[in-house]
Amino acid sequence: MRIAIVAPSCPLKREAAERVQALAAEHGATLAVHPQSFLEDGHFAGSDAERLAAIREVLADPAVDAVWLARGGYGSNRIAEAAARDLPEAARSKLVLGYSDGGFVLAALHKAGVPVAHGPMVQDVLRDGGEAAVRRALSWLVKRDAAAVEPGVDGPAFAFNLVVLSSLMGTPLEPDFDGAELLIEEVDEEIYRIDRFLFHVSSQPGFARLRQLRLGRCALRDNDRPFGADLEAVVRSWCERSGVPFGGHADIGHDVLNKVVPFPCRNA
Repeated sequence: MRIAIVAPSCPLKREAAERVQALAAEHGATLAVHPQSFLEDGHFAGSDAERLAAIREVLADPAVDAVWLARGGYGSNRIAEAAARDLPEAARSKLVLGYSDGGFVLAALHKAGVPVAHGPMVQDVLRDGGEAAVRRALSWLVKRDAAAVEPGVDGPAFAFNLVVLSSLMGTPLEPDFDGAELLIEEVDEEIYRIDRFLFHVSSQPGFARLRQLRLGRCALRDNDRPFGADLEAVVRSWCERSGVPFGGHADIGHDVLNKVVPFPCRNA
């Protein structure tokens, strides 16, 4: 299996690429790290044009079986719509894996009929215990290992970082949530910001069509004063206001335990 790595947001560290190359070989996969992944243009892994060209190149390459997003950060929203526009048929036979800021690309490609999944990225190997996350991702990419999938998924499902989800709601990238469950996670935000993001997300008409919402792990900053409610209570409150059932907790997050969540298949 040939897996291409691109960085639609921030640059990939070479150490991460080298470590994951070795792990991929153990799983019977060959990694092709696009040179763009190491570019630096201010905050980004190359200019918008360079990042866009790289992801469209690997999506169009018939020799590539899967596309693995290198890391998160910020920037994929700037190219996501263009990346999914007028795709060649070869793109629709590939699986694209990532999470965090990569959620913009996942949402855009999913709407274009490309199979996508939320799951660990290449640079996660540099986290403490990150090898396990990368092996989970490779098991899913190479053999669709059911053990890599978030265990509570029992139907159509989407998974997003909450900031990314809030940013794409109400835009052309917003998914069709009809009858699906939504899994959310977050990192490095205060609980009042979580409340604000959920206000926006749950206010969108499409949110009300969800089957349920589940809460993944959220690594929070301390509020400058007590908020008055814990995280689950905040999530439950917005679910109640919008009429969407709260389905409990989910095994996803910005950590090495992050599980894979395949988005529902659809035709463009």
